[in-house]
Amino acid sequence: MKQIEVVAAIIRKDNKIFATQRGYGEWKDWWEFPGGKMEVGETPEEALKREIREELSTEISVDEFLSTVEFDYPKFHLTMHCYLCSLLTEALHLNEHEAACWLSKDELDSVKWLPADLEVVEVIS
Repeated sequence: MKQIEVVAAIIRKDNKIFATQRGYGEWKDWWEFPGGKMEVGETPEEALKREIREELSTEISVDEFLSTVEFDYPKFHLTMHCYLCSLLTEALHLNEHEAACWLSKDELDSVKWLPADLEVVEVIS
């Protein structure tokens, strides 16, 4: 089975968590934490900062490792390293996602999370 290794940012602000909605592909319209694939030679923290710059045109602080999720999707095995993060700049621009929102812990179950991201939701709620 194909193996994919990614990083994800759990961005926190004012007791809320930032969530993004996929705008493309097989999982279009499902919600996820922003992030993406690590490139050769990158640390997870470097990959996360780069991915957030690419996806959201903003800068983050990678504050703390949260967890690693291992999940078998139908076509690949995902390893997702998740980090608690905070914004260094206020501006956010959706370059790849079709929507985004800030959710309180009580609202986390109000969106349709990707299966692997749902495991992270359970850890933080």
